[in-house]
Amino acid sequence: MPETAINATDKLNTAELSFDDFKKLVIEDYRIAVESRQASLIGRREVLTGKAKFGIFGDGKEVAQLAMAKAFKKGDWRAGYYRDQTFMFATGMSNLFEFFAQLYAYPDVEKDPASAGRQMNCHYATRYVNADGNWANQAETMNCSSDISTTGGHMPRLLGLAYASKLYRQNKELAYLNQFSVSGNEVAFGTIGNGSTSEGLFFEAFNAAGVLQVPMAISVWDDAYAISVPAKLQTTKEDISEILKGFQREKDTNGYEIFKVRGWDYPALCETYERAIKVCREEHVPVLIHVIEMTQPQGHSTSGSHERYKSKERLVWEDEHDCILQMRKWMIASAITTEAELDEIEATAKKYVRDCQRQVWNDLSEGILKELNEASQLIESLAQVVAAQDELLLLASILRDCVDPGRNNVVGAIRKALRLTLKDDVYQREALISWLADENAKNKERYNSKLFSETLRSPLNIEKVDAEYNDESKFIDGREVLNACFDANFERDKSIVAFGEDVGAIGDVNQGFAGLQSKYGDLRITDTGIREATIIGQGMGLAMRGLKPIAEIQYLDYLLYAINVISDDLASLSYRTYGGQKAPLIIRTRGHRLEGIWHSGSPMGLILNAMRGIHICVPRDMTQAAGMYNLLLRGDEPALVIECLNGYRLKEKLPVNVGEFTVPLGKAEILKQGTDITIVSYGSTLRIVMEAAKELEELGINIEVIDPQTLHPFDTGNVCGQSLKKTSKLLIVDEDLPGAGSAYILQRVLEAQKGYYSLDAQPRTLSAKEHRPPYGSDGDYFTKPSVDDVIETVYGMMNETDPYKFPPIF
Repeated sequence: MPETAINATDKLNTAELSFDDFKKLVIEDYRIAVESRQASLIGRREVLTGKAKFGIFGDGKEVAQLAMAKAFKKGDWRAGYYRDQTFMFATGMSNLFEFFAQLYAYPDVEKDPASAGRQMNCHYATRYVNADGNWANQAETMNCSSDISTTGGHMPRLLGLAYASKLYRQNKELAYLNQFSVSGNEVAFGTIGNGSTSEGLFFEAFNAAGVLQVPMAISVWDDAYAISVPAKLQTTKEDISEILKGFQREKDTNGYEIFKVRGWDYPALCETYERAIKVCREEHVPVLIHVIEMTQPQGHSTSGSHERYKSKERLVWEDEHDCILQMRKWMIASAITTEAELDEIEATAKKYVRDCQRQVWNDLSEGILKELNEASQLIESLAQVVAAQDELLLLASILRDCVDPGRNNVVGAIRKALRLTLKDDVYQREALISWLADENAKNKERYNSKLFSETLRSPLNIEKVDAEYNDESKFIDGREVLNACFDANFERDKSIVAFGEDVGAIGDVNQGFAGLQSKYGDLRITDTGIREATIIGQGMGLAMRGLKPIAEIQYLDYLLYAINVISDDLASLSYRTYGGQKAPLIIRTRGHRLEGIWHSGSPMGLILNAMRGIHICVPRDMTQAAGMYNLLLRGDEPALVIECLNGYRLKEKLPVNVGEFTVPLGKAEILKQGTDITIVSYGSTLRIVMEAAKELEELGINIEVIDPQTLHPFDTGNVCGQSLKKTSKLLIVDEDLPGAGSAYILQRVLEAQKGYYSLDAQPRTLSAKEHRPPYGSDGDYFTKPSVDDVIETVYGMMNETDPYKFPPIF
C-alpha cells in the first residue's frame, strides 16, 4: 500500500501507447493548460475593466487537474470548489465559451449550462435533469454536482455521491437503476483548498467516508495559503496529510490510502492519480491525494493582490515553480517537443481564448443593446407628447451613452420615465408599460425562477389520495402509524433508504422504523454516527444519483448543526442550476416538546428564512405525517418533515391505505369552524388550541382553528384570508420565539392574502418567551403557549372589541 510520502517519478505509464500517441497526449494536455491559464489572465482583466463583477480562477492548479482528468471516467462525479476550470476543460464538462458566459453572468442556460448566469465564475455543474423533468442517463456521462462558494460546504455532498456507488454495488435490488450506475464502479472526486481542510465539514466528511469505505477521492490543492493566511496559522504541522496519517488503512482495518505529490511534477501526478483512483474504484477505499507546492500566480481573486502578503522570496519561488513552466521544461528535456513548437502552441492558444471571450461578450452585448435601443426609442417617442420632454430626452441620452450597459440600466430607465409621466394619459406611455411588463416576465424567468424543480413530478403535482378507514381500522399509537407507512413504502420502492443516528438497530428513538432493518437489511435502513451535517450531505448525494433517501436528524434542535449544508447547498440547488439538478431528499426530524433547552426547540423562523427551496411540513399528528411522506416519496423535491415529539404514543386510527394516501402540500385545513376569531397554528400547539376552544365556547367565544399543515408552501388556497372575512380577527399561536415563525405567518396572511383589509382589531401573536425553555413541566408552562395563555389572549381580544360583553378577567 502507498505510504504518505512524495510520489516523484520521471516516468509516465505508456505501456499501451506508441511514442507518437504519447507525444500527442502530452501536447494536448499542455494546450489545455495554456488555454486555461490564458482564460484566467483574461478573466481577471475583464473584471478589472468593469465588464465582469468578480473573478476567481484556477491558475497554478492546471497540471494537477490534467492528471486528475485522466482518471475521471463516464459515470464518475465531481464535487469540487472554484479552482477546477482546467479539469472541467480537460474532461469536456465545460469549455471556454461557457467559462466566459458565466464570468459575464449571461442569463441563458444554453450559454451557461451550469447556472444560466446565476453563479460566480468557476462554479461548475452538468445538467442531469432533462427539459421534461426526467433524469438524464448519468452512467453514460461525466457528472459534476453544482459548486457552491463556501469552500468546504461541498464535502458532505461528496460523501453522499460516493456512498451511492457503495449502495449500487452492494444492493443487488438496485440493478434496475442502470441509468444511474454500472455496478457501483463510479468514483466521486472531490477537490478542496488546503485552507478549507481546517473546517469542521471537511473533518466530519473525511471521518465518515473512512467509516463507510466509499469510493471517494479527495484532492487537496495546497498552495500554502488560504487567501492571506499561511499554513502555519491554518494547519497543525502545516501539512494536512501528515496530521491525517492515522486514517491510513492497515491490515484488517478500514481507512484511507493517502498520497502526496508535487503540483508541478506532471509525470508524478499522472502516475499518482492512476494508482490512487484504481484503488478507489476497484476496492471502494477512499483516497486522499495531497498535492503540494502549488502556486496561485494571480492571487486569491480579483478582490486583492497576493503581493501584499507574500514575501519576495515566496513570489520568486512561485515564478520558478509555476506548473506550466515546469511542464514546459520537462517536455523539452524529454524530447517530446521543442521550444519553437511550444511557442506556437502558446501563441495559438492565446488568440483562441481571446476570440472565445470576444464572441461571448459580443453575443451578450448584442441582446442587451437591442433592448436598450427599444427602450430609448420608446422614451424618446414619449418625450414628444408630454411636458417632461427635456427630462425624458436626457434620460434616453444617458441610457444610450452607457458604457457596458446591463438590463438594470435599461429597465431602470423605463421605470424612471413612467414616474416622470405619472399624470400623462397618452398611448405612448401605455407602450412603455406594455414593454416593461414583457421585460419583467422575461427577467422573472431569467433571475427569479426554478426555486423548486417545477416538473410534472413535483409533489405539488402528485394526485391527492384520501385516507380510507373501515370497521376494522384500529386505534394504535401514532408511532405505529408511521411504522406501517414506512414499511409499505419500503416494500413498494426498492430505491428508498433511511439513515441517521439510532435509526437502524433500534428503529429510531421513537420507534418509527422499529423492526424494519431486520426486514429490509442494513443497506436500506442504516445507523450513522453523530454527524448531522454529513447525514444531510449523505442524503443529498444519494438523491442526486436517483435514490430516495430519508435522512433523519434526531431532534429539531440539532438541525442547526446541518443548517449550512441544508441552506447553502440543498435549498439553492434547483435555483442555482436553473433546474438542471435536483436532490429530492426528505429530512425527517421531531421537535416542539418541552424537555429542556436542547430538546424542545421550535426554531421555525430560522428554518423558514434559511431553507427557501425546501418544503417545510409541520404535521399535527402521525397520520398527517404519513400522508406527507407518501406524497414526498413520489415527488422530486426536497422537504423537511417535523414530527410532534409528544405525539408518538397518542392514539390514532390506522388508515387501510396507510402507504398510499397523501396529504397535499400547501393545503390548509379548518379543524374547527367558528365566527369570532381566526386562530392559525401548527404542530403541537394545535392540540392546545383545540383544548382551549372548549372553555372559550363556555365563555361565549367561537373560534375558527386553521392548520396550514405546511409552511413552505403556505396556504395556497387562501383559507386563512377567507376565514378573516368572516371573523375579522387573527391570532397566530406558535412555539417559536416572538417575531419569528409567527411573523412569517402574519406576512403571508396579512400581506400575501390581503387579510389586512378584513381586520377590525389588531392582529396578535402568541409565542414562546425570548429564551429557550428550561427543563420540566413548569418550564413548559411558563415558557411556551399554554391552554391558559390561549384562552386569556383570545378573551382579551374579544374584551377590546366588546368590553361590556367580555369584562376584563384581571
